[in-house]
Amino acid sequence: MIEYIKHDNEIISIIIKSNYVGEDINFFTPESYELQLGYMNRKKNYIIEPHIHATTKRNIHKTFEVLFIRKGKVKIDFFSKNKIKLQSKILNKGDTILIGDCGHGFTMLEDSEILEVKQGPYQINNDKYSI
Repeated sequence: MIEYIKHDNEIISIIIKSNYVGEDINFFTPESYELQLGYMNRKKNYIIEPHIHATTKRNIHKTFEVLFIRKGKVKIDFFSKNKIKLQSKILNKGDTILIGDCGHGFTMLEDSEILEVKQGPYQINNDKYSI
């Protein structure tokens, strides 16, 4: 299952539940997103030709994050840019979430392991502020 979290008609987060199975290749993010999230379902012996990504200058304005819940149970709270709590969702082992242009906070409901991916270079003192 794929769940799009929206605020003011804009996608602010995308949750891919652990039971999601798709066909072929599918990108869940709009092309305009500064971080793309996709899924591939390929059969044995399928080949992705060796390749190198070209050097391309990009302007990154927002830090997006992708979290993979490797273990446990995590509650995520979503906030508007005006620091108003919008809603909460529960993520379980195997779930993946892309967090876009929104505030967010986490509560570990069980001992949890999370793998995080975001754009860099990340500047811990400049890239976020508390709600």
